Amino acid sequence: MDIRVRALVEAIHSSHTQAVIFLAGGASQALGWLMSVPGASNTILEVLIPYSKTSMIQLLGKIPIQYSSQETVEEMAILAYNRALKLSRPGLTVVGVGFTGTLASARPKFGDHRFYLSTRTCERLWTSRITLIKGMRTREEEDRISSHFLLKAIADACKVSPTFTSDLHESEVPTESEKHFDEEQELQQIIDGKLWMKVYDFSSDKNATSERRIILSGSFNPLHDGHLRLMDIASSLCEGVPCFEISAINADKPPLEVAEIKRRVEQFKETGKTVIISNQPYFFKKAELFPGSAFVIGADTAIRLINPKYYGDYHKMLEILLGCKSSGCLFLVGGRMVDGVFKVLDDLDIPEELKDMFISIPEEKFRIDISSTEIRKNRDL
Repeated sequence: MDIRVRALVEAIHSSHTQAVIFLAGGASQALGWLMSVPGASNTILEVLIPYSKTSMIQLLGKIPIQYSSQETVEEMAILAYNRALKLSRPGLTVVGVGFTGTLASARPKFGDHRFYLSTRTCERLWTSRITLIKGMRTREEEDRISSHFLLKAIADACKVSPTFTSDLHESEVPTESEKHFDEEQELQQIIDGKLWMKVYDFSSDKNATSERRIILSGSFNPLHDGHLRLMDIASSLCEGVPCFEISAINADKPPLEVAEIKRRVEQFKETGKTVIISNQPYFFKKAELFPGSAFVIGADTAIRLINPKYYGDYHKMLEILLGCKSSGCLFLVGGRMVDGVFKVLDDLDIPEELKDMFISIPEEKFRIDISSTEIRKNRDL
């Protein structure tokens, strides 16, 4: 490995940025460089190589107009970014990387030898196309050129300066495009279903190493002391990174407006806690989005969670919740007033197959009967 390539890979691994890479048709040497330098686990969350047409169709969820094109590579980068958000450790920056190329092969190509690169971060979508001079290089040499550019694209997304230049002919000029996103645009993309989540890291602990999130989901309209105390108690019962989660999409109400999401997030700035905005209103979907998490819920929510009527029948309910269990998720259940009676986990009829997925928050540790709804009612009087 070239000493300058190694230096760049070392800088990438030290950047506190985690990446998912979707790659097809070239740049294979870049993966070897990234994986062979110590520290790869700091950067690489996942690599997928959808080389066959069937694999690419399954990744994109459609048949692309062109397999090697700007549209395809940008979709790959966005999908990789969403995947990185799902797999990353709380508090770290993530990047989704897409690459698709059509390089020299065993049979002569009628079209250009070209490749496309795209990276997606929270603030921008960057894309580059490079057309190589046909017949000037072997496949291995073209792969090396594309590997250099993939590595530089990842470095740029990690805010690391490249330490080398690629050997391009003067006529091989990259064509680049870039879209920048502000907070409002990013939140709108969540509402529209293009992004899965946005993470606001207000945590004072930037060195958290736990892979588990402790998630308290709610509307937080308004946030009150009960929410914060419940999270503190839950965090004392289960190791993990405390996260409050607000779904921009509601099951039975219109989506939240961007301005309203920002208003609710603003409440958390002084709490030192992480806030996640997602587009998943249902817990079994949240379990897919946040595998291995511990969800903090009230007994009233737990009652609905195990109620077959919300799934169609008992067997469907059991199948879905066993899916949550297989993803490593837990539910920490606090007591709540239900129809005028204070209910705790022991009062609920949890199916035997699911019991070890539910953990009780003892009443003596936490009991607050007030709700955000009551606070709003009293405020409006």
